[in-house]
Amino acid sequence: MATKYLFFTGGVVSSVGKGVTAAATGLLLKERGFNVAVQKLDPYINVDPGTMSPYQHGEVYVLDDGAETDLDLGHYERFIDIRLSRVSNFTTGQVYAETIAKERRGDFLGGTIQVIPHITNEIKRRIGLAAKETGAEIMILEVGGTVGDIESQPFLEALRQLRNEVGRENCLFVHVTWLPVIGATGEIKTKPTQHSVAALRSIGISPNIIIARADQDIDQGLCDKIALFCDVEKDAVIPMKTASVLYEVPLLLDGLGVGELIMNKLSLKATRKPDMHPWEKLVTEVKKDKPTVNVALVGKYVELQDAYMSVREALKHAALANGVEVSISWVHSADLEKDKGWDVVKEADAVLVPGGFGSRGVEGKILAARYAREHKVPYLGLCLGMQVMCLEFARDVLDLEDANSSEFDRSTPHPVIDLMIDQRSITDMGGTMRLGLYPCQLQPGTKAANAYNVPNVDERHRHRWEFNNSYRQQFEENGMIFSGLSPDGRLVEIVELKDHPYMVASQFHPEFLSRPMKPHPLFVGLLKAAKEKAKK
Repeated sequence: MATKYLFFTGGVVSSVGKGVTAAATGLLLKERGFNVAVQKLDPYINVDPGTMSPYQHGEVYVLDDGAETDLDLGHYERFIDIRLSRVSNFTTGQVYAETIAKERRGDFLGGTIQVIPHITNEIKRRIGLAAKETGAEIMILEVGGTVGDIESQPFLEALRQLRNEVGRENCLFVHVTWLPVIGATGEIKTKPTQHSVAALRSIGISPNIIIARADQDIDQGLCDKIALFCDVEKDAVIPMKTASVLYEVPLLLDGLGVGELIMNKLSLKATRKPDMHPWEKLVTEVKKDKPTVNVALVGKYVELQDAYMSVREALKHAALANGVEVSISWVHSADLEKDKGWDVVKEADAVLVPGGFGSRGVEGKILAARYAREHKVPYLGLCLGMQVMCLEFARDVLDLEDANSSEFDRSTPHPVIDLMIDQRSITDMGGTMRLGLYPCQLQPGTKAANAYNVPNVDERHRHRWEFNNSYRQQFEENGMIFSGLSPDGRLVEIVELKDHPYMVASQFHPEFLSRPMKPHPLFVGLLKAAKEKAKK
């Protein structure tokens, strides 16, 4: 069968839930027996989000092959339970870089390079590449940003052309839009949605389905009004109230008939009956009253919680596995350096220190690790969270007062964390770290090995600095266990403390492989220890 294409566009405002909606729709189609692939088209000119501030873009989500991508790919992987690759995300920056490189080589035979057809052709080429590489029966494509953004115009034009090339019967445009409420009257307004659809139609695209988002119930009259003014069939306007539980979105969409609507419009027949019982069970468990454990998340970017999207979700997955509710307290590590925020840390049942770059707030993270070690509070460190645990141990247990990472102090006499030999000559910032999936061998009898319950694992990395092996023996003699190593024994992957309920940290990012139905073992171990502490 010809590949079918589902194009998701956004209207009125960004962050309207387009990525979650696309991911949930992918799950509905996968459950009906189809091979689904997803691709995010990002209009910004950066080559990838790897060098962007988390304050601007949220977390950078890393894939198996080392691609640094948009956080929406995390939603795709968690909902659909698929492993994506670098063809699943591309940016305006990549499109222009490739086109300009071709022009420099003379591939265009001296022609004038223009947005149409050269840029739009490159966009279509990358979409076709993803469809071919994944062998997808249904390709879901999400266009980042909002209709009307100048940056997204080449992408929308490329999709309009693609629709004509693959046949209208093989394409469906889904417009996810926001219905604002006037505070004074409490009235839901449809006019911004009408304007966003008018902008879409002005470039030759009419949406086949409109998913209308709001924080309150949307009555049928409003849906009929949207259908009338936006030239969409009445049953193709889907009212989507904000869900109290993220993982309820596929159930809500299925209940509103979205799966069947897409099947009908694309002339598809399901090869199996969808089984949404696991998701129903999951949501029921989430909504149950459960004892609460408090986790202090000590980070550098806590003002924007999207910077730790996968960490937050991994904690929720692990909480479900432990039969508890997790309450996350967001603690700015720089505040701890000023002696602020300690009451939150002291009341927590566990401390989690996630990754980050640069020296700002690092001393606060070190202080958080010290508190967890000295007071036997369960601790999980991720990437930089592992490095600060090692720095704290070096300073306070080994009496190496000036121990530091060469990332923060190049002249430190004790570079406990140091640059890898093969990284020392690199000057470019983007895409030059240890990125993607790497193997790790677990040491039998350790907390890490007991958590995973397998001898070898593969985990996703995103870092440049490593533990300095010249200090390994000194650490081991004083109670640090190197419970996970690279197969050749050269690289430290997991560390843990011998005499501690649960002080474990990894150089990799376990949060990227946690799934609602398959929580990550290291997070499960943390919340198990936190649950036991809360009981005491």
